This record gives sequence, C-alpha cells and structure tokens, in this order.
Amino acid sequence: MTKKLGIVMDPIQGISISKDSSFAMLLEAQSRGWQINYMQQSDIALCDGVVTASTRRLSVEDNPDRWFDLSEPENTALGSLDIILMRKDPPFDMEFVYTTYLLELAEEQGSRVINRPAALRNYNEKLSTARFPQCCAPTLVARRHTDFMAFLTTHRHIVIKPLDSMGGESVFMVHENDNNRNVIIETLTDHGRRFAMAQRYLPEIVSGDKRILLINGSPIPYALIRMPAAGDSRGNLAAGATTQGTQLTDRDYWLCEQVAPALRDNGLIFVGLDIIGNYITEINITSPTCIRELDNIYGINIAGTLFDFIEKQIEK
Repeated sequence: MTKKLGIVMDPIQGISISKDSSFAMLLEAQSRGWQINYMQQSDIALCDGVVTASTRRLSVEDNPDRWFDLSEPENTALGSLDIILMRKDPPFDMEFVYTTYLLELAEEQGSRVINRPAALRNYNEKLSTARFPQCCAPTLVARRHTDFMAFLTTHRHIVIKPLDSMGGESVFMVHENDNNRNVIIETLTDHGRRFAMAQRYLPEIVSGDKRILLINGSPIPYALIRMPAAGDSRGNLAAGATTQGTQLTDRDYWLCEQVAPALRDNGLIFVGLDIIGNYITEINITSPTCIRELDNIYGINIAGTLFDFIEKQIEK
C-alpha cells in the first residue's frame, strides 16, 4: 500500500532548493514511493470535528529551473495521511499556534505529525534552553529594563534577542558602555510589554555558530559551522554567514546526550541544536535547516536517515 505523506510548508515556489531541508525530505520521500500531499497553513480547515486540507499532489525534481509540479487541489482528511511534516517557518504567532491545535486533532484522527504539535507549542526555540541550564551560558528572560541593565552590568558584554524570531532577525550585541543599550532594550521589550532574552556574549562566535542535527535524539556525526559575515556577529545563513563542515566533538556529543531524552519524550523527532563554543544557544524544532549543506559536504543522506526512522514508526 502506498504510504501517504503530508507536508505543511511555505510556498514551494519561493524556496531555494540548494539550501532547503524540506526539499531534501520531499526528494527522499518521492524516491521511496511515498505519495506527497502538499499544503500551506491557509489550506487547513476544521469542519464538524474533522480536520481537512485542500492538498495538491506534489512531485519534485532536483532541478533549479523546475523543481516541482503540483496537481489540482483535492480535499483530504488529514487523519488519512500516514505522516505529516510540519515545516512552516516562523514567525511563531497565534496563527502558528492555531495550526498546531488543528494538527493535534489530525493526530487523534489517525495521522502522525513530525514534530509533535503539542511540543511545537511548548518548546519555544529559545526559552527551551532553560530546561538544560548545565548546557547554557548565563541567560536572562525578562521584561523589566532594570533586569537587563543588571545583567549587562554583571556580564559587561551580552546578546539580546526576541523570543519569536528566526534567522538572526533583531539580534543585538550590547556592550556595557554602549550608548544605544537603553533603546535596544526598550525596542526589544516594547518598553516592558514583551519578554526578551539576553545571553552572555560568547567570544567563540568568531569561530562560528555550529548547527547539529538530531533524529529522535541521535546526532548526525557532522555539524555545519556558520561563520558570521565580516562586521557581523550572527552565525545565521539568512544574515550572510558562510559555512563549513566539522565533525562533532566530545563536548558536542555530551550536549546532545543532555537534551536527547526530553526530545524523544516529547515527540521532537527532527531537531537542530545551535552551539557556540561549549554552550547550546537555541533548540530549533519548527523547521530546522542545514540538511542539504551537510549532505553535499560529506556525501551523506540525512533525510534518508530520517525516513528510515519514520518508516519503522509507521510499521509498528
């Protein structure tokens, strides 16, 4: 019987196939004979207790000139799909939260969602690091200006960022004597009306921000180092970082071991850890990237490892 895959993602016509991890997953699913049902967030609906979507059958090709083909829309009960990949990029707004509620119902109606919708809500990609303080540099999450100033006074050089962004957006590096420190804090907290995160600045960022991918808590043995662009301190590809591969260190494996049980227990199957120096800075669970880059550097097939796991799960 043909296995049925659903994928919730941003418009496929706008992706960069050389960097898109969702595209790597689609290529792998197609190579295994899965039927692929493509949908965007806006296609999902709930009627009389049944979660459906206006889906399109999708075929893909590793061709930068024409990488996809879509059928006409058809109404699909999401519970009829074997697996749904939730790969919608942030922002993590209320629409994203509502989508996780609908996908949670789809799970109850027979599908399996990766990553689990309840965990997508409960594991904020930045706040979730607080569950593993032994793995993190000193961190503050607050709204009050005085709290950030005290943290800055203690550590003298910090990074401040919002809790709901991605790709290095609105990440600020602040020195104790920075003339803009007040306005940065006011902007990120909306004058104390929003929570923001501060972390002690890690000078190891000059050697790059390391992305480690885990499948059901088990790390891929290679990581992607994202080197900040000249004059920048953000190791994000969206912020112009360049990349190189590296093997995991003993410390990297130890960090993965610390978080793996919680990831497995919460149905977080495909996860990206961001590491600077010896510390985890974020736990990426919404739509982690870097499959394509690591595959190209090391001649591996990360999506293949993921689908090996998926197929074992649906055979149980």
